[in-house]
Amino acid sequence: MTDAVIKGGRNMEHRKVHRKESEASSFWERNRKSGGYLLKKRIREVIYKIIRVFMLFGMCFLILQPILNKISVSFMEEQDLYKSTVIAVPEHFTTENYRLAAELMNYGGTLLNTIVISCTIALLQIAVCTLVGYGFARFDFPLKKMWFACVLLVIIVPPQTISTSLYLHFRYFDILGIIGAIRGEGLNLRGSKIPYYLMSAGCMGLKNGLYIYMIRQFFRNIPKELEEAAYVDGCGILSTFVRIMLPDATPILTSCFLFSFVWEWTDSFYARMFMGNTSLLATQLAAIGDRVNKYVVNVVGNASGASVGYTSCMISTGILMVITPLLILYLFAQKGFVESISSSGIKM
Repeated sequence: MTDAVIKGGRNMEHRKVHRKESEASSFWERNRKSGGYLLKKRIREVIYKIIRVFMLFGMCFLILQPILNKISVSFMEEQDLYKSTVIAVPEHFTTENYRLAAELMNYGGTLLNTIVISCTIALLQIAVCTLVGYGFARFDFPLKKMWFACVLLVIIVPPQTISTSLYLHFRYFDILGIIGAIRGEGLNLRGSKIPYYLMSAGCMGLKNGLYIYMIRQFFRNIPKELEEAAYVDGCGILSTFVRIMLPDATPILTSCFLFSFVWEWTDSFYARMFMGNTSLLATQLAAIGDRVNKYVVNVVGNASGASVGYTSCMISTGILMVITPLLILYLFAQKGFVESISSSGIKM
């Protein structure tokens, strides 16, 4: 039985070798008949694959190299930052930078505040943008094109251009003059979360125009026959939207939620303008340089303050601590994110 197995294995190897030889001879025979075209085509394909590999490697390196550099620097002691022989691997490995960054940023409480605000704002934005996007995709109403042009303006116009108007509006907040008539002046909503939630509920939050556009394009790609069949079965407009359309829109809603969550997580413009009294990771990270300098002067006792290299090292450490939760979130949500991108083709 052993001899039979060995003989069968040898026969299989001979067949594989014979098949390869026949394929090679067939290739060269077809190449000869085509006047060398087949070989040229094969060479072009190989060159194209090599170029694509190098381009993908270069793009990945451009994206990952700054992050890898920050990871390396975050584990270095201050003396390693100025050694010419230390490039990527720390000579004196330490985790003290992370402990100090967490202390300066009040990382525990700040992380909790950022998670709560980012989640609630993202959910509110997706809820209202879904309703608006569905309305633009499925219903006709007066001045529809003009209102959609306003949505595009929300995407194009940066929020910094209306920062003064936003400041005055929420510094002296009033509703049709009612609050001013009662109190003598408007309400000062700055320093609270209320302006941010009001803007998000009114589709004027961060990047809300983009979410409306993406959701509108997705709903336009869904056949209207699904809704018509639901209407025939007795469903109303709201029931059809909730029971038929929303389940199909899960991929695009997941994508928009991730976009919203990430942008809210790293936003410092609206956070500084409206929520100055709330500790968020973006605002804490922006102040870490000054806090490191004060720490070195007051605690360490170095009157000259923190060096430029050490300040940069602590900023890199803080950046890693801010983006790590986002990387973890993406690892768990990447499947839904990729599905949403592949299934939400943009059609006008």
